[in-house]
Amino acid sequence: MNLVKLFQMQKALDSHIEEKHQLQDEDLFSRKILALLVELGELANETRCFKFWSVKPSSPKDVILEEFVDGVHFILSLGIECGFDQKGMELMAAQPECSVTEQFLSVYEGVTIFQKSKGFEDYLRLFVAYLQLAALLGISYEEMEQAYFSKNEVNYQRQQNNY
Repeated sequence: MNLVKLFQMQKALDSHIEEKHQLQDEDLFSRKILALLVELGELANETRCFKFWSVKPSSPKDVILEEFVDGVHFILSLGIECGFDQKGMELMAAQPECSVTEQFLSVYEGVTIFQKSKGFEDYLRLFVAYLQLAALLGISYEEMEQAYFSKNEVNYQRQQNNY
């Protein structure tokens, strides 16, 4: 996964949105944290991993992938907000030995820890936990990257259409 390219694309999108909505001088960190948490909830809802009371299957993989990539957008954006896009980073995510539900909880915890610390190590742990969630959901880096490119385009179109 080409993180340099993803950060560059996200930085351009963030700048476009901030200029369009005149947010250049605003601290958007808390809003981005909340947005990431909401996107995580939407992703969990599509996987239905926690719905022990229901027999309905999870949404199709393309829907889950699109929701997953929304989270990638905000994780990248938070990294940019903290200046981490300028640091070299390699993210290696081993297959976790837990359930999808437990991994979601791990990601939520990572968001909370990072929100409080704004530290680089906590950011890396959050990003790795999210990539581990991808592995559990059967999402490859290649699929993630392609879906990110597609959703990035959609996000620009939405801005042009006053989404």
